[in-house]
Amino acid sequence: QVQLVESGGGLVQAGGSLRLSCAASGRTFSSYYMGWFRQAPGKEREFVAAINRSGGSTAYADSVKGRFTISRDNAKNTVYLQMNSLKPEDTAVYYCAAAKTTYRDYVAGYDYWGQGTRVTVSS
Repeated sequence: QVQLVESGGGLVQAGGSLRLSCAASGRTFSSYYMGWFRQAPGKEREFVAAINRSGGSTAYADSVKGRFTISRDNAKNTVYLQMNSLKPEDTAVYYCAAAKTTYRDYVAGYDYWGQGTRVTVSS
């Protein structure tokens, strides 16, 4: 089992940047595929980005491609989401998630979730 704690959220102006971090407990972090999701008020949780165990393969939602970058540091048990050129529509609570088998672009594909960190982008 793995426990996930997100940090790095906050209030930023449109066009700005934030870097989210997700720290994982345990010694098996490198065995998990990791993903980032977000949930805006009144909307369903949606896929943002995912990364494989080594960090050599990534996937992104079309809405963030070219602006967001997912990465991981297995020595630090941490996955990151660098968010650039932020837009008001990026406002949401961002969650990291861990999957045992592979990474997928839907909620049910993940086994463990963090509590979320809020990102607000003002126009």
